Amino acid sequence: MSLATRNGTPIDAPVAPPRVVRQRRTRPGLLGLAVLLIALGGLGAAFAVTSVKATGSYLAVARPVEVGRQLSADDLVTVQVSGGRGLAPVPAKRLDEVVGKRAAVSLTPGTLLTMAQLTDAPLLGQGQQQIALGLTPAQVPARKLHPGDKVLLVSTPGDDSDDPAPSTRFTGTVIDTATPENDDVVVYLALPVRDVPAVVVLAAQERIALVLTEAA
Repeated sequence: MSLATRNGTPIDAPVAPPRVVRQRRTRPGLLGLAVLLIALGGLGAAFAVTSVKATGSYLAVARPVEVGRQLSADDLVTVQVSGGRGLAPVPAKRLDEVVGKRAAVSLTPGTLLTMAQLTDAPLLGQGQQQIALGLTPAQVPARKLHPGDKVLLVSTPGDDSDDPAPSTRFTGTVIDTATPENDDVVVYLALPVRDVPAVVVLAAQERIALVLTEAA
């Protein structure tokens, strides 16, 4: 027991023990969570900065463009795109370069334009000639044929033939179609030069059937 004094005179009295300040224990889980939140915040800020830097003007498709058709300025629209990683859209400043090129695939409105979707090659290739077939709607193998469709032309027997010869087949590519006022369908086809004379004769005799083999 310690001696306490009052007015300088020692007295017997208990001395209060010193207060012990309890130290706060750090929870490892909370510390790890705080570090994780800080890291995620930094990554989010870095991504935002990168996206802003990657924003640019690019060309997008404004209206449907069929395979083989030449692009015009009215087919395209300028859009602002942020990021675009993994894509290769055509910058808006290259508009003059793409106008006049042909669509290598069908172009859908609202999609970004890429150079891989375009080509300089005409549908009428080397060693080919173009012919026109006038068909009734019932003779057209699809509700609508598109440039680039692959077709098979098959000869049919004549009305006065008792012993029809084996049918002859020719392959061709659709260049374009038109619908005159009489509701007939005119199909413009690219055929190998060697097949043109025979197909023309069969068409004049109305002995040709058209089959769609591959859609563009």
